[in-house]
Amino acid sequence: MSERPRIAIFVDKPDWHTRRLKRAFAGRGADAVQVSLADCGFALASGRHGLQLPGFVDTLPAGAFVRIIPGGSFEQVTMRLGVLHALRESGVPVSNDARVVERCVDKSMTSFLLHRAGIPTPPTWSIESADQARALVRSEVRPGRPLVLKPLFGSQGRGLRLIDKADSLPPPEETAGVYYLQHYVACPPPGWRDWRVFVIGGRAVAAMIRHGVQWRTNASQGARCEGVAASGEIADLSVAAAAAVGASYAGVDIIQAASGERLVLEVNSMPAWRALQQVCAVDIADRVAGELMAALPAPAQVRELRRPRRATGRR
Repeated sequence: MSERPRIAIFVDKPDWHTRRLKRAFAGRGADAVQVSLADCGFALASGRHGLQLPGFVDTLPAGAFVRIIPGGSFEQVTMRLGVLHALRESGVPVSNDARVVERCVDKSMTSFLLHRAGIPTPPTWSIESADQARALVRSEVRPGRPLVLKPLFGSQGRGLRLIDKADSLPPPEETAGVYYLQHYVACPPPGWRDWRVFVIGGRAVAAMIRHGVQWRTNASQGARCEGVAASGEIADLSVAAAAAVGASYAGVDIIQAASGERLVLEVNSMPAWRALQQVCAVDIADRVAGELMAALPAPAQVRELRRPRRATGRR
């Protein structure tokens, strides 16, 4: 009898998403083990696989799902991403792997990759100099079109500010030394809204419109969510955006300008989906679990990947 694959779910605390994922993996014949990246590290001793992963002493997981990377110092976050890099280098499928997380957690890199791929997105700037940022505001702000200042690393609409004059810019110490600025996109009537589209394995599987009570349309900011078909232009844009960053699954945010053009705002590599699940029929946890399970190597290959390599030489 073959042993059941063991999947690492990287998350700090058990939550709604973790419970859904564990049930989804179990339904597909795998055991999911909750692991915090804050408890992981490197253990480069003879006879080991080189990583310290609670619950995986002598073997690596068959696959890994990244739900949360805990915050910390630059050194801590770098090591946690290093663990994810090491898993991929060891042949373990990781969804999403460290390369994708790095591309998406840094909004400037996400915007660059979207721009390079020809995906419509609002004009965006990322600069360090406060003087250059003030000059940019004076050049780009128009009546009814401020700039949006966003934290380079941030989510759920936290820390966003509308900038309508140069004097509105905060000092560098309040922006961690980086000004990430983007044209504000005014929605056509009846009000503030955008789309969140969930992409898994190159397909748009679920979507919703978020009707905001203010210009920030995140569900965590009080938006009302309405399920819509994941098809047409929003699906095509979302799939292209996920491909631009290399994501195996992603939450893509799209907004429609007053001109009618649809623009990609962000690509999230560790998106929550509880609000989306409440308004769509697709079992999102099952879909992401199925995508990772399909990427697992054959059992014989897994055993080979887990076996430490020994140095050899000529006598």
